[in-house]
Amino acid sequence: MTSLSDLPLRANLVGKQPYGAPQDPVPVSLNVNENTHPIPEAVVEDIVASLARAVRGVNRYPDREFSELRESLAGYLGHGLVAEQLWAANGSNEVLQQILQAFGGPGRTLLSFTPTYSMYPLLASGTDTGWIAVPRPDDYALTPELVAEALRAHGPDIAILCGPNNPTGTPLDREVILAAYEAFDGILIVDEAYQEFDAERESAVTLLPGRHRLLVSRTMSKAFAFAGVRLGYLAADPAVIDALRLVRLPYHLSALTQAAATAAIRHSGEMLATVADIRAQRDRLAVALTELGYRVHPSGANFLLVGGFAEPTATFEALRRRGILIRNLGIPGHLRITAGTEAETTAVIEAVAALGPGGARG
Repeated sequence: MTSLSDLPLRANLVGKQPYGAPQDPVPVSLNVNENTHPIPEAVVEDIVASLARAVRGVNRYPDREFSELRESLAGYLGHGLVAEQLWAANGSNEVLQQILQAFGGPGRTLLSFTPTYSMYPLLASGTDTGWIAVPRPDDYALTPELVAEALRAHGPDIAILCGPNNPTGTPLDREVILAAYEAFDGILIVDEAYQEFDAERESAVTLLPGRHRLLVSRTMSKAFAFAGVRLGYLAADPAVIDALRLVRLPYHLSALTQAAATAAIRHSGEMLATVADIRAQRDRLAVALTELGYRVHPSGANFLLVGGFAEPTATFEALRRRGILIRNLGIPGHLRITAGTEAETTAVIEAVAALGPGGARG
């Protein structure tokens, strides 16, 4: 049997592991920060009707510029954005990959503050971009001073600020973004995959005017409950969008993806109606776990990073045996738990409580 070591793999990929998370068919799956609420039936019917119309034309290539979808995304984001400032791809991961293809590559570097989204270094490796990891402070919160100092010291070509940050949930303040933009002359990406869950902070799209190096990445996977459709998008200066056209594959968004996403945006109010409930369940989970003696980090996302587990791997496996899947990210003493429905949240609270102080031990 041939293995990776038998192949002429690029040097910077040797020893790397692909991204992955368990996909067990368990009753309570709360490990990849999905919106676990079902899409409203009336919305499903409209999406299905849109797909039926689209499939009649799939003998032809789709609209390469996905103009209707970009208009819809601009309308959804608001703040005076126009279609020429919007881009989309198959999930925000592909959007980020295209940014690195256009602005990264050999001899260039990508910087972010860790722990953060585990795909960033993988995307860097895949595009042969150097990866610079700057540790976050103990509370995971970034300050303007810390960020500006790191960017001036390392001078990366690209920097990513994830806000709210995955996997810690830490919100990202406007002052940090502004300090980062002024501290270096490279591309600054603000990854807002979870922005809809942060009720206190305005989107970074409000900062786009006059800042051509600022890119704001979003997704429909989380708040929109559209993870299976794979639609990520970007707001930026029109020149940035032109740069991404240089590296995108032809017709990269299928006609079906475009139809489904456009239909979903027509119903954005209904699609996002669960966001307030998810926030409520997140806060309920935080209170319950704190009362059980765990350290719950502040979160503006739809998940919590929870510390105080004596043996996280043993707790993860004990919950898995009970039909509950959460995320073990290898952060000492910590596990990440997505906020689900009221019933799912209750199941997690009761299961963790039943394991006793500090969780299960091996």
